[in-house]
Amino acid sequence: MKTEQLLEALVADQASRRQPIARSLFRAMALGAGLSLLFFAVELGVRADNGPALETWRFDLKIVTVLLALVLATGLCLDCLRPDAPPHPLRRLLPLLAVVLTAIAVELLAVPLSGWRARLIGSNSLICLSMVPILSLAPLAAILAVLRRGAPASPTLAGGAAGFLAAACGATLYAFHCFDDSPLFVAAWYLLAAIPVVVIGAVAGSRLLRW
Repeated sequence: MKTEQLLEALVADQASRRQPIARSLFRAMALGAGLSLLFFAVELGVRADNGPALETWRFDLKIVTVLLALVLATGLCLDCLRPDAPPHPLRRLLPLLAVVLTAIAVELLAVPLSGWRARLIGSNSLICLSMVPILSLAPLAAILAVLRRGAPASPTLAGGAAGFLAAACGATLYAFHCFDDSPLFVAAWYLLAAIPVVVIGAVAGSRLLRW
């Protein structure tokens, strides 16, 4: 069979299986997030002032940001597991970038220059750097297991997308514990915490998602 014919067959097969794989991905995310939720409940728990915090724009925006990352990363994963993945799939994340940059701009305008450093450093940066990756491990394992059913054009990119999706799961959980709500903190430390998960996913994907 010629390469072109093989690719066409794989594309047709993926088109027929896309919905079942999508459902499997959602189930895997739920399973992985459920395991992480148990760890979260035992080791961290929700912040004591969640009620009042919900009345502040910074906390609400933090939750919206991590949920948006979760939704966009899911679409990115589904795109990347196809042999005919659309060009420049990372464009899916542009709305997230726009929200983060806008939030940062609003924060810089709302807070005096003297307060920028304190908002950026926060009080839980080291905990964020460790807990987001830990809370991402179970979702990452479950997501990679599902992606093995696909035929990604780039196993490394698909693995990295899985890592980003897992990090979004971990960050969503951690956001309800984190006392630092500033967009400056979220943009800096949540991103730094996601990087090792993305790298692990990319390395694992390059090995596990080959076809």
